[in-house]
Amino acid sequence: MGLGVILGLMNTLFYEAIARLPLATVGAIEFLGPIALAAWGMRTRRNLAAITLAAGGVYVLTDVRIGGELLGYLFAFANCVLFMGYIILGHRISAGGAGVSGIDRLGCAMLAATVAALPFGINDALPAFANPMLLAAAIGVGVSSSVIPYVCDQLAMARLPRASFALLLSLLPASATVIGFIVLRQTPTPAELFGITLVIAGVALHRSSDA
Repeated sequence: MGLGVILGLMNTLFYEAIARLPLATVGAIEFLGPIALAAWGMRTRRNLAAITLAAGGVYVLTDVRIGGELLGYLFAFANCVLFMGYIILGHRISAGGAGVSGIDRLGCAMLAATVAALPFGINDALPAFANPMLLAAAIGVGVSSSVIPYVCDQLAMARLPRASFALLLSLLPASATVIGFIVLRQTPTPAELFGITLVIAGVALHRSSDA
């Protein structure tokens, strides 16, 4: 139930954020959560430098448009916090047990997520049920943005320590930049590229004891 509520709110806030900010910026902010989890309890100078680089990158990114898009950044940072909760609870359910697999538990969590997101999206979603094209697009987004990645996450979480999994999510800011450029024609500015590079450099520098 807890994971389901997090999934519902996390996805809602993510879409609200990318409606106001470039996909690459939201992706970099979202990745602060995994960086914090990967570095949790690892108070070495190397990891302190890694966190500093990542935080500096996000500062550069938020400084680009913070003046006119404050609400978008609030959504993005709230999504970041929820993303941390998703990783923590996702790892707990990935262990399985009692004859129930992590993916089965994920299915139950996604049902709970539907209930959690329903009050926020039902009014806007109703017209899609009368429009086959919109409904097909909605199904495509649901499968590609939730079903496939969350199932893959479960398969990975069952095989990797939490810090290692969080570290491997370093692809998120870079892939968001590429997809944003190719699909949405969001050309990153030099400042944004610099900020994203700092985030990725922080991830590359970080080392986890259980990686």
